[in-house]
Amino acid sequence: MPTIFERLISGELPCAKVYEDALVFAFMDAGQVNPGHVLVASKLPYVTLMDADAATAMAMMRAAHAIARAVQEEFQPDGMTILQANREAGWQTVPHLHLHVLPRFANDGVELGWPRKEPGLEALQSYAARLMLNQEIRSLA
Repeated sequence: MPTIFERLISGELPCAKVYEDALVFAFMDAGQVNPGHVLVASKLPYVTLMDADAATAMAMMRAAHAIARAVQEEFQPDGMTILQANREAGWQTVPHLHLHVLPRFANDGVELGWPRKEPGLEALQSYAARLMLNQEIRSLA
């Protein structure tokens, strides 16, 4: 069964499109937190960022960059949150890769927080070493 984003991208459902290219489809979030809240979605039905190919991930960030700059110019928010969530435990609510370009205003009622844990430098260095040995990181060089 297609996700709501697939239905929007295909034109089956109407939306307020902001941008489209071969890899990305951006549109106004129907649940505007603040004016100018845009969703940037992959055109292919990837579920998470980890499922996507690098070209799509890069195209999404390129589009988000341009859209955030346009939102800043047109709506003059006090700040901007760019949010990309993966899987239910990561706050993803639609199983289709997307990110939010969310203009923020002082006292807009939006909250985002988590309990801060401080494992210490030794643990952080251990975490970093594990990641540096991973092929995904090594392939970036």
